[in-house]
Amino acid sequence: MIALFLRDLRLALRSGGGFGLALAFFLIVVVLVPFGVGPETELLSRIAPGVLWVGALLACLLTLDRLFQLDFEDGTLDLLATAPIPMEGVVASKAMAHWVTTGLPLTLAAPVFGVLLNLPADAFIWLVLTLGIGTPALSFIGAFGASLTVAVKRGGLLLSIIVLPLYMPTLLFGAEALARGAQNGAAGAPLFLLAGITALCVALLPFASAAALRINLR
Repeated sequence: MIALFLRDLRLALRSGGGFGLALAFFLIVVVLVPFGVGPETELLSRIAPGVLWVGALLACLLTLDRLFQLDFEDGTLDLLATAPIPMEGVVASKAMAHWVTTGLPLTLAAPVFGVLLNLPADAFIWLVLTLGIGTPALSFIGAFGASLTVAVKRGGLLLSIIVLPLYMPTLLFGAEALARGAQNGAAGAPLFLLAGITALCVALLPFASAAALRINLR
């Protein structure tokens, strides 16, 4: 599984769908928001948690269609289905590689982008914490959506329609925890719920994704 994980990391970086594309999209979203809502620092500070989380969510969504599509087209996925590695392990490896090349860079770069939205300095630790806990769920949910649409040609739009509603709990609790932390409020409850969602996704979705891939490979 380690070799498969490293292979997926190399492919993600070589194909141009790695952290560079996600970071560029995240930056564009953050830069455009002040033009749309105005330069008022108080307003930007108030909406910053939601904007940063929406930007990170959409940036993660950009590269989901590459999770299984290329391997499906060149026959690699068929070989992996007959390999000694369980299909659940293949899904988990690809989801983790997606998080390392997309979710993790977004989490580390988010404080820099938060400055552009006048996010309070005390909220930077909450921004990194919530994204660090929540973005793995985005990758595993995305892997589930990608497994459902792997056999559909140009299924990017369908993938977005499937995945975006499933992203909503992670978005709501992540943005709420960040907003409360930025205001020095009680952020424990939404943060624990966010962690619970991530744990549930990591534990269950590889099995659901593997079942969907087996159906598509028949």
